Amino acid sequence: MWEQGLPAMQAMRSFRDRGACFASKLCSHTPCHTGLIRRIFFMTTQHPASRSQRLNQITHEPHSRLDALVKAHAPFETPASFARFVVAQYLFQSELVALYNDAELSALIPDLPARCRAEAAKADLADLDTEVPAPVAGAVKNPTQAEALGWLFVSEGSKLGAAFLIKRAVGLGLSETFGARHLAEPAGGRAEGWKSFTRTLDGLAFSEQQEAEADQGALDAFNRFTVLLERAYAAELA
Repeated sequence: MWEQGLPAMQAMRSFRDRGACFASKLCSHTPCHTGLIRRIFFMTTQHPASRSQRLNQITHEPHSRLDALVKAHAPFETPASFARFVVAQYLFQSELVALYNDAELSALIPDLPARCRAEAAKADLADLDTEVPAPVAGAVKNPTQAEALGWLFVSEGSKLGAAFLIKRAVGLGLSETFGARHLAEPAGGRAEGWKSFTRTLDGLAFSEQQEAEADQGALDAFNRFTVLLERAYAAELA
C-alpha cells in the first residue's frame, strides 16, 4: 500500500552519486573554485528536484514504520484480518471525502472527486460482513490548500502499492469487484493517475510557508493512518 516512495528515493540517490562524481572531477581541475562548487553541490543534493520527490523524502521514516506495522498485523493471513485492514482504509478515506470534493482543489485536479475510495471501501466492508465503523476523533479539519494536497499526496500514492496488495487479496478469494474494490486499478491506470497528480502538485507555485504546510500534511497523513490501523486491529469487529 505504501510503496510509492521507493522509486523516487532511488532516483535521488542516483542523482546524488552522479553529482558527487561530477563535483569531484570539476574540483580537481579548478581548485580555486572548490568552495563555490561545494556550495552548488550541497544545494543540488540536499534539495529534491520536485515537490513530490521532497514529500517522498521527508515521509520516508513514517512510511517505513507504517509498512512494518501493516506487515505485523498480517492483513492477508485470514479474511477476518483483512476486514480489519479495510476498516482502517475506510476510516482514512472517509476522513478525506471533504478534500476530494473540495471545489478549489477540484479546480486544480478536475477528476479529484472520482479518485476518492471511501465508497469502494464501504462496499468492501459489506462484502466482508463487517459493519461500517464509527468515526474516530482526530480527523483532519479545515486544512489549508497546501496541507490538503499533502494529505492527498499520501492517499493517491498508496494506489501504487495497492497493485501488490490486490494480488494478495486474490489469495483470500477477493477481487476488484468483491471485498477489495478499494485496491482496484483506477481508470486510466495507476501510473498515469499518479503522474497526472504529481504533475499538478509539482507545478503549483508555493510560498515557503505553503511548502511547510504540504510537508506537514503528508506527515500527518501517515501518522493518522497509523492511528486508524491500530484502532482497527484493537477494536472488536461485528
